[in-house]
Amino acid sequence: MNKLELVKGFLHGGDYNPDQWLKRPDILERDYQLMDQSKINTVTVGVFAWGRLEPEEGIYDFAWLDDVFDKMNRRNGHVILATPSGGRPRWMSQKYPEVNRVDSEGHRHTHGFRHNHCYSSPIYREKVHEINTRLAERYGDNPALVLWHVSNEYSGECYCPLCQIKWREWVQHKYKTLDALNDAWCLSVWSGLYSDWAQLLPPSLLGDSKVHGMDLDWHRFVSDMTIDFYQHEVQPLKKLTPNIPVTTNFMAESLKEGQYTPLTGLDYGKFSKSLDIISWDSYPSWHNRYETTAETAMKTAYIHDQFWSLKQRPFLIMESTPSCVNWGQYNKAKQPGMHRLSSFQQIAHGSDSTLYFQIRQAQGNSEKYHGAVIGHDGSSNSRVFKDVQQYGRELKEISEIKGAIKHVKVAIIFDWDSNWALNRGGGFGRPTRLGIQMLQKHYANFWRKDIECDVITSNMEFSQYDLLIAPMLYLIRQDTMKKLQKFVQSGGTLVSSYFSGMVDSNDRVNLGGWPKPLQDIFGIEPKELDTLLPGEHYHVSFNQKEYETTDYDQIMKVKNASVLGYYTDNFYVGTPAITRHQYGKGTAYYIGARLSTEFIEDFYDDIIQSLELDNSFVELSNPVVSVQTRYNEDYAYHFVMNFSEQAQMVNFRRPSFDLLTQREVTKSVQIDKYGVMILKERQNNTLH
Repeated sequence: MNKLELVKGFLHGGDYNPDQWLKRPDILERDYQLMDQSKINTVTVGVFAWGRLEPEEGIYDFAWLDDVFDKMNRRNGHVILATPSGGRPRWMSQKYPEVNRVDSEGHRHTHGFRHNHCYSSPIYREKVHEINTRLAERYGDNPALVLWHVSNEYSGECYCPLCQIKWREWVQHKYKTLDALNDAWCLSVWSGLYSDWAQLLPPSLLGDSKVHGMDLDWHRFVSDMTIDFYQHEVQPLKKLTPNIPVTTNFMAESLKEGQYTPLTGLDYGKFSKSLDIISWDSYPSWHNRYETTAETAMKTAYIHDQFWSLKQRPFLIMESTPSCVNWGQYNKAKQPGMHRLSSFQQIAHGSDSTLYFQIRQAQGNSEKYHGAVIGHDGSSNSRVFKDVQQYGRELKEISEIKGAIKHVKVAIIFDWDSNWALNRGGGFGRPTRLGIQMLQKHYANFWRKDIECDVITSNMEFSQYDLLIAPMLYLIRQDTMKKLQKFVQSGGTLVSSYFSGMVDSNDRVNLGGWPKPLQDIFGIEPKELDTLLPGEHYHVSFNQKEYETTDYDQIMKVKNASVLGYYTDNFYVGTPAITRHQYGKGTAYYIGARLSTEFIEDFYDDIIQSLELDNSFVELSNPVVSVQTRYNEDYAYHFVMNFSEQAQMVNFRRPSFDLLTQREVTKSVQIDKYGVMILKERQNNTLH
């Protein structure tokens, strides 16, 4: 058992940067008093502190960090110690310019910002190993240390000569011969054939930018290089402190207004195998004008569940904000109650922490207006501080839930390389691919009905689920097809859709039609995929109702499936749009068109009923009140969260006990705007 597992209760605290305040000992002393008041028990330190830890090459200063450990030990607190590779010191860039990244146009970066180092650089790897070794030797046995925070928010890519060599080695290792490479990347197109390995360069706008197989492999290479660098970073930590778990903070991204998804640049499914515990930085855009609070909550829940699913055990929130962020065009403060609600949502979906960026606001530079527990006024009387204080007290009251797990019978499949290929491919509608957004559309139906849902990769085990949802799985490997066959034949229910199984693992179109294993599973053969223009809609008849289609209509030939829905207009009028096929002991559904939320809800109703997937605690789900449950050996803990601006009624099947108010709760209760209840009941009272 590692040290983090021995911690009783949840981690509450976050990024603390005393190295920014060494000239203000009065501020540092006050910080710890305020931490005590706000029930903060954990600090994350050293994230970007390399310049303080090693101000000159080979000259070290650990006194200020020693002081942090001393103060946290006196409080029986916890320290998450970061390795500082996310922001190297200036002397290193000056003396060893090779550590600076090169962009796709060949420009060598100078020192600046963060995370602009080259993962291939032997010198940088050597320097990282040195500082990490010193940190592990000095603090590895310290009672306060519970977790290694390795670097920070890995991202980006490098095109320097060292990385070009690594790229050629990676490709040569994978394909062995130039003939195999030319075939895999379809390089006979546009006379792109390689005749010498030395000709191979990374994809860029200066050269190859239209070779889809190359682009897909470059994404894989960048992920592998990032993971390799991480594994190099953790070597001294694992060797010297085997009882201290290691993590790095994964991210989410909002590339367009209304979109909020896990980071797609790195294969987190593959990366997660090198982490002892998953952690991520959660920054949803609450109180926006383009969606309801419940819709923002659903997208956030989706990401929580995807990161839970990577290891299917509790994760950590490494960063969040108690108030606002500072990088958006408009940076809204959280309204009263939202900090508490959004933080309890983290716990409800499987987090064992609420950690903030940051504990004290910086005085200058790019993050000086980012939200913090302690504002520039250093006061304990601010609204934000009092929100954190209340939440800290309540988090302590529910400490028994720490480590509790989830029971999930529904899973959605998401593969990072399939998403890369889908977004890179030509044809169809470029702005309307929206693969993850469509997964969230399916997920939303279950979230609104309080049915828990994992988001897994195709490399994970399927057999534990009753329902597997795999829409728009554009790239499907042969081994995945076999797993899907086995899942359905053994009694599972599978749902897929248009844009599935279109290319192989090299992003080449499957010749001869849809792969036979998929035809066998679904009993159909997809043909044309019609792309609809903005504002263009057609219709599908399903269960005696008509639904509008948007963006895509798949035309298909039925082999031995049952037809559940037909197109009612355009040139494919009367042809199948929705099918069902009995395959072995299980059932496979195929949805040929992009349809409305109303259709998704109606479509899954019968499946939910037949598989008995309904929430066993909730009498009737309220779509703006989310109920999520965690379990330990003896008890179920139901988190009831109102993501709306009005009080809501909720009906339960059984009475329970609210841990937050220490009161018995009947079967019917009103929950206030942004309200939270945490209802405890004995496991033998549940239907699971």
